[in-house]
Amino acid sequence: MPFENADSPEWTPLLEAAWAARERAHAPYSDFRVGAALLRKGGEVVGGCNVENASYPMCTCAERTAICAAVAAGMKPGELEALVVVTGADALTPPCGACRQVLVEFADDLAILLDNGRQKALHRLKNLLPDAFTGRNLGSPGLDSLHR
Repeated sequence: MPFENADSPEWTPLLEAAWAARERAHAPYSDFRVGAALLRKGGEVVGGCNVENASYPMCTCAERTAICAAVAAGMKPGELEALVVVTGADALTPPCGACRQVLVEFADDLAILLDNGRQKALHRLKNLLPDAFTGRNLGSPGLDSLHR
């Protein structure tokens, strides 16, 4: 299975894209800049950054901006292979609950690499969001095949 080692060179294009996206983050209120990059099947890397708003609940996380950009480019459930999330924080920063729920729509066993420039950690979405609520819970058995 790919993306099993946090130090594997297969993460390099995603890390580069995530750090580049972080530089473009719009974080004038918190100065907490986050970059994300996801890999679609077929090799396309899509970046995202957090976008803050003076009305704080209207902020959008980097992971969700990357997902939205990938969907706008044609990504469907089952086409998401890996995700990187980078920050400059002292502690590694995993996706928030809302982002985890959005991510599981596209891949329930997603490899997620966290990096803060000093350390890395590899996680699986199914471990960060156990017993996730998905289309299967809505009685849509056809969605089972999309989550691989």
